[in-house]
Amino acid sequence: MCTSLSYTNQAGGHFLARTMDYTLDFGAQILFIPRHYKIDADVAPFTTKYGFLGAGRKLGHEMFGDGVNEHGLGVAALYFPDNAHYPAAPAPDKFGLSPQDFIAWALGNARSIADLRQQLPKLQFVAHAANLINVVPPLHFIISDRSGQTAVLEPTSDELRLTADPVGVMTNSPDLDWHLQNLSNYALLSNATPKTPAVGGFLPKTIGPGTGAIGLPGDYTSVARFIRTVFLKRFATGATDTRTTLNLLQLILNSVTLPKGVKQMTAGPSDYTEYRAYMDLDARAYTIELYENPGDLQQVRLTAELLNSATQPVAYPLNRKPQVHQLTAG
Repeated sequence: MCTSLSYTNQAGGHFLARTMDYTLDFGAQILFIPRHYKIDADVAPFTTKYGFLGAGRKLGHEMFGDGVNEHGLGVAALYFPDNAHYPAAPAPDKFGLSPQDFIAWALGNARSIADLRQQLPKLQFVAHAANLINVVPPLHFIISDRSGQTAVLEPTSDELRLTADPVGVMTNSPDLDWHLQNLSNYALLSNATPKTPAVGGFLPKTIGPGTGAIGLPGDYTSVARFIRTVFLKRFATGATDTRTTLNLLQLILNSVTLPKGVKQMTAGPSDYTEYRAYMDLDARAYTIELYENPGDLQQVRLTAELLNSATQPVAYPLNRKPQVHQLTAG
């Protein structure tokens, strides 16, 4: 079902990270889309202004689960069941877009959250089944940029609006307002060891460090994953550079990563984390970590050479073989 968070490190670097959780492997690879490229989207074609890359695949046309563009805008899609609303057709003055094509449109046409906010009034999502899964995917989106801002786009009506996300975390349904209200139930959780009050004439002892987090939910519901991610993001020692940031984001996402079998769906196979993605919004770098190959970070950067020379999409096949490094004394 997916968990995501934005993060700013102590050097001022901005990142967007996510787990991609689903019941099947989309077969995604890192896919680059050049400037001025026509995408034959489900409802109507559009042409990109900016180059971008992310976890994508060509399914009739190029589609993405997340990505980052040349201006440092990052976007990720997450499931939003029982809440997403899509009209059957766009209004006459709107550009119709299927929800599964929004990431490619946004990364190809917006420079920042502010720019995207200005363009949204001309867009309207339209119910259109996605290739491969053959259903209309109920999606909402987390968006971050190099300003450090984070917003969510939750299509609950015909009109599309961005909502500021003050904690920089998103999971799945319910909507962001509900998750933020629920956060009040956990506001007193802490990384410190609280003092215990006397009970009558008896002074209970704590069971040691970590007791400030008693009550932190540990299940895999979207509600629990939201609270757990906010807690870890809040209290984890800050990262100082890109390397330590990637390491920290891996550790945070470890707490919400789903091995196959632990979250059985009502019908069909279990949900699992098919990949985890880390978007460096300042370096315009996209890094992916596969279920089959955890710990092997595979990265592509939006270099000037790539942006200025490529005129067609470029696919980067991923290594899916587990890596074992033999150590020798020396």
